[in-house]
Amino acid sequence: MTISLSTDSTQPAPRWNLIGFLTLAVLFNLCLNAQVLTVGLAYFYNPEWWNIHVWLVRGYGGLTVILLLWVYLVPFPRRVRSLTASMPVLLGLQFLTIHLKSPLPLGVLHPLIGFTLFSVSTTLVHRAQRVAFPKLDTEGDIELISQ
Repeated sequence: MTISLSTDSTQPAPRWNLIGFLTLAVLFNLCLNAQVLTVGLAYFYNPEWWNIHVWLVRGYGGLTVILLLWVYLVPFPRRVRSLTASMPVLLGLQFLTIHLKSPLPLGVLHPLIGFTLFSVSTTLVHRAQRVAFPKLDTEGDIELISQ
């Protein structure tokens, strides 16, 4: 069985680095899911859920910084890097739209940015999974995703 690597000149990262990054991306995505669930519970069921919603974002927001550092310390495809880099930006925009007092109603963008963050996070999990666990092609060679 032969292993064919992509033509990228970077050395492949140790597998534990890739799996660790994927694990952290999944954890961030699960926290984001919990946050969306708690905002729904606060709005439709009991307003006290709002405290958990706020606590969650304060608790897992730092994961984006760790992911951002990690993605540039280990050779990852450009697409994984751009998705990871966009998450702290989106979280920052989330913070601004809820806390910035402006004559423009920026708060209306808050849910849209949240859904964009959810989409980016989910796409990152899928992309990181493809990097951490490349699939075997029909000849037994490992296909590395370079996008």
